[in-house]
Amino acid sequence: MPSSHTSPDARRDLETISLIGFVHGVSHFFHLLLPPLFPWLMAEFGLSFTAIGVTMTVFFVISGIGQAAAGFLVDRFGAARILAIGIGCFALSGVVLYFANGYAMLIAVAAIAGLGNSVFHPADFTVLNRHVSQPRLGHAFSIHGLSGNIGWGLAPIFMTSIAAYAGWRYAALGASLLALSALALLLWRRSALASPLIEEADKTVSSNASIFDFLTVRAVWLCFLFFLLITSAFGAIQNFASPILQALYGLTITSAASALSAYLFGGAGGILLGGFLARKGEQERLITAALGTAAALAILLAIGILPGWSILPLMAAIGFCTGIAGPSRDLLVRRAATARFGQAAFGRIYGFVYSGLDVGLALAPAVFGQLMDGGRYSDVLIGIAVLQTLAIFTALRVSKTI
Repeated sequence: MPSSHTSPDARRDLETISLIGFVHGVSHFFHLLLPPLFPWLMAEFGLSFTAIGVTMTVFFVISGIGQAAAGFLVDRFGAARILAIGIGCFALSGVVLYFANGYAMLIAVAAIAGLGNSVFHPADFTVLNRHVSQPRLGHAFSIHGLSGNIGWGLAPIFMTSIAAYAGWRYAALGASLLALSALALLLWRRSALASPLIEEADKTVSSNASIFDFLTVRAVWLCFLFFLLITSAFGAIQNFASPILQALYGLTITSAASALSAYLFGGAGGILLGGFLARKGEQERLITAALGTAAALAILLAIGILPGWSILPLMAAIGFCTGIAGPSRDLLVRRAATARFGQAAFGRIYGFVYSGLDVGLALAPAVFGQLMDGGRYSDVLIGIAVLQTLAIFTALRVSKTI
């Protein structure tokens, strides 16, 4: 007779998804360790916007390079150990920030935090792919993406609230304590992340191939390009949506910021729905429909003739459509990883492919910043639509090569 209790497999999946979701949220929290404190740090150390902005460039450059390398370490030593090192780097970055006495130490903070951030995608996705049952993978990727958005959302509130009340140094210390709490939880429940035995067929594939053979697979490079494109589009919106909306539609700073928040919350809702849709298969079609709609809405926004009241729901819709594509994107990478190398290469393939995220986030401010300086606000939105369209074609090519 049917059991009224949750099956052991379901409980195990839930624990793994929850633990990985939490630590992924912490990693996104530390993306914003420094930016919310920029006003305090600039005043404390007499820095310009350009100088303080270099800290984030350092963060993403270190993270991108480290992410490609971290995948090899995950495959060699296991995800749990590498995640612990990453979270430890976050805790250390908060302590270094607490004791910072100049610009050089801020750069060191960014480098340490970037190094910590580099391990999460290869480690997280290795755990999810190896531990979570196939029918729940779409939901697992959905929760993984949603937890990252929550981390982004909580960081500014956490950091600025403590900084306003007790000073920026105590905000840094608070962030460090959060990382230590995450590390304690990870060590306590590390059995949930213990590397399972890899199928014998996958071991054979791995033993017969060089650890760098994945770089000869076209689908892997296409996945890297796909991530670079969609993240460049996201970086453009994240960095410049507020001034664009102020210039094109005369929105106040508060209204423009609310529109950006609507985009991010819409993305979170899209990720949740995308997890249900992705499990039905045909991920490339879902990506095409979702990103195609987002691109069309971005072009509509670029025209500059919409009524002011429509901007907030339109931004939410763009975020929603972009979010829907997220879980399908992650499943597409899984297919590319397993098609040639089985489970044995999850870490290094995910590490390399997801380093495209950091490249995109690093490139977007430089490329689109020039358009912003020239007052070409509509062109930025059109550029976002072009990037999303190119990402669609890239995803379709991935599906044909695996």
